[in-house]
Amino acid sequence: MPFPINRPRRLRRTETIRRMVRETRLSADDLILPMFVCAGRGVKKAVASMPGVAQMSVDNVVAEARETWAAGVPAVILFGIPERKDAMGSEAWNDDGEVQRAIREIKERVPGLTVITDVCMCEYTDHGHCGALSGNDVDNDATLELLTRSALSHARAGADIVAPSDMMDGRVGAIRTALDSSGFSHVAIMAYSAKFASAFYGPFREAAESAPKFGDRRSYQMDPPNGDEAMREVALDLEEGADIVMVKPALPYLDLILRVKQEFNAPVAAYNVSGEYSMIRAAGINGWIDEERATMEVLTSIKRAGADLILTYFAKDVARKLRG
Repeated sequence: MPFPINRPRRLRRTETIRRMVRETRLSADDLILPMFVCAGRGVKKAVASMPGVAQMSVDNVVAEARETWAAGVPAVILFGIPERKDAMGSEAWNDDGEVQRAIREIKERVPGLTVITDVCMCEYTDHGHCGALSGNDVDNDATLELLTRSALSHARAGADIVAPSDMMDGRVGAIRTALDSSGFSHVAIMAYSAKFASAFYGPFREAAESAPKFGDRRSYQMDPPNGDEAMREVALDLEEGADIVMVKPALPYLDLILRVKQEFNAPVAAYNVSGEYSMIRAAGINGWIDEERATMEVLTSIKRAGADLILTYFAKDVARKLRG
């Protein structure tokens, strides 16, 4: 019926009524905290472009993991920063590397926490690209072997989920085959299926020390205007054995999060990336916005678009707020 019989404002009148009819509910169970693992002991090196985020040695990563679990966050994702880099990124599959040691320590000391590991070469190569080079181009098929070595090393250390983020063709199938044939059929794959060549990754590259030494990543990460291509990438990863698919970044691609959920009805993750985080933090620090409200609004929008899981540097603080 038309106004004045129909008055939608009746259901907005009080906070209690708004809670009762709220359509989208963000939960701590939706959240995954990214962490950056570096060499040494007692290290907690602040990332200048990401206030509140730090590179941490394994002992501090474990302490942060305890706090994260206590806050109600069910999972972390680990990114490694090795002491030594080479053209092939061989530290990525070092069983005594920073990420591998962190996995073992977390699984021993915080056993309930799900440990996800980033599988990519960019943090480990001296050139900063996501795989083995052929001239100035990343050799797709040669890189698959490196990625499988890394994933297997993480699985041996006890990772629950491996997350290939390199955007090489065929990497999900190669990793799934390698895991299954090596006794790790229980390890899940969270694929960065629609990862775009985005301007929002800048702060992450400082945190992970992974900026390319030449060129860019547009020959393997996706072109931002392409939505249909993103759906093809998701379909391929699911066919190859992905258990969870991801859209990255989140905010500029909310439409694609919705499309992925509607078209595939598979578990969908979205990465609230470093640039999205840093914009809110910087504006909050400067008093330009209400940081807490903006954070909740942004993460709720990602959930409303269809994401089941949200990777976000706000995870611990938001989980504490949600628990009251």
